[in-house]
Amino acid sequence: MSPNPIDTRLFSTSRQWRLILSALLASAILAVPPARAQAAGETAEDPNLKTSNVVISVQRGSHAISGLVTHAPAARAFRHGIALFPGYPGIMRLREEEGRPRYELGANFLIRSRRHWLDEETLLLAVDAPSDQWASFSQNFRESPRYGEDVKALLQEVGRRYGIPDWTLVGTSEGSVSAFHAARMNPDLAPRLILTASLFLGGRNGPGLSGTSTEGMATRLLWVHHESDPCSYTPYRSAREFAERTRSPLLTVRGGGPERGAPCMPYSAHGFVGIERETVQAMRNWVKSGVVPPDVAKE
Repeated sequence: MSPNPIDTRLFSTSRQWRLILSALLASAILAVPPARAQAAGETAEDPNLKTSNVVISVQRGSHAISGLVTHAPAARAFRHGIALFPGYPGIMRLREEEGRPRYELGANFLIRSRRHWLDEETLLLAVDAPSDQWASFSQNFRESPRYGEDVKALLQEVGRRYGIPDWTLVGTSEGSVSAFHAARMNPDLAPRLILTASLFLGGRNGPGLSGTSTEGMATRLLWVHHESDPCSYTPYRSAREFAERTRSPLLTVRGGGPERGAPCMPYSAHGFVGIERETVQAMRNWVKSGVVPPDVAKE
């Protein structure tokens, strides 16, 4: 017996709705913000979790600023403190759950490769945005004296606990803006600065490094950039120009891969994918020796 016309239309409509709902669900999955998508990657298989990791927070009136301290499990006496400022959005949402550190931006170049810095005398501090900036961590705020004081308070507290008198600040992508201004406002605390895959050109969140100047800064500066960086806001030609303008060395990185994802995301040459260890170790050598290492290359 043939189905009546009304039943046929209902079946057709139901099928259309199922297709629409499936499409919406797929879109929702793809639309997960990068920071939250990266947080999902923080599992027990993360090799960084085999090191010692602890969250340290400093209360600053009605807000707090936190950092994730990472060091080799057996290390006790530290000579070098490295403060890491991750890329967009710079909001790690550091917290402890069931006695373990939890955070977002785990896929960011500086966060996922932090173990490569470690030895018996080096301690890392991944710096989160201040808690009252978790909704919108603008570049204009990062230029403000208050941000400089927030970072200073965190570096001093971690330095006090672990015996570190001064720090090397390392920023990547939009984190280069954070690291630059933190160093500019705290020259005694941050005598060395490394800017990687730097955000030279402005966008919706601010001007990047386009309007900055190192004139009068005593902080030693090293630029680190991948020659094939595909992100339109961080072109390699600008790295060469800024290195010349600031009279500071440029460490060029070549090779690595394979790449995946969008040009400005962590697993492209913008995030030094496939050449993380070599890039980090070259930066660490500069911190320890003061000698500019040769360019980094990998087939």
